[in-house]
Amino acid sequence: MAAELHVELVAADRSVWSGEATLVIARTTSGDIGVMPGHQPLLGVLESGPVTIKTAAGTVVAAVHGGFISFADDKLSLLAEIAELADEIDVQRAERALERAKSEADAAAERRADVRLRAVTGVH
Repeated sequence: MAAELHVELVAADRSVWSGEATLVIARTTSGDIGVMPGHQPLLGVLESGPVTIKTAAGTVVAAVHGGFISFADDKLSLLAEIAELADEIDVQRAERALERAKSEADAAAERRADVRLRAVTGVH
């Protein structure tokens, strides 16, 4: 069994993150899933939520909004509609977006802003 798996996190408009990891945790329609090297092949639908990627150098967190997860032969692909790394997120802007979405009763926008803030704060 390999000690690491190759991860590709891709959004509709760009490649977000690529590299080697020891563990990836993502939210699917079936619940949260952790994928490690040697995991059984899988194909699933991603729910909006933070994705945590554990590497030898540390942890990478991204806010992901919809898409698919696929794993086979120690290669994990996360194909998201929208994805951004936690360190790319402007916290104040996300907080304003959350408040605006709540005041407008826009559940989808509220969920996106909430996921962005959870990715930054590490609250899953």
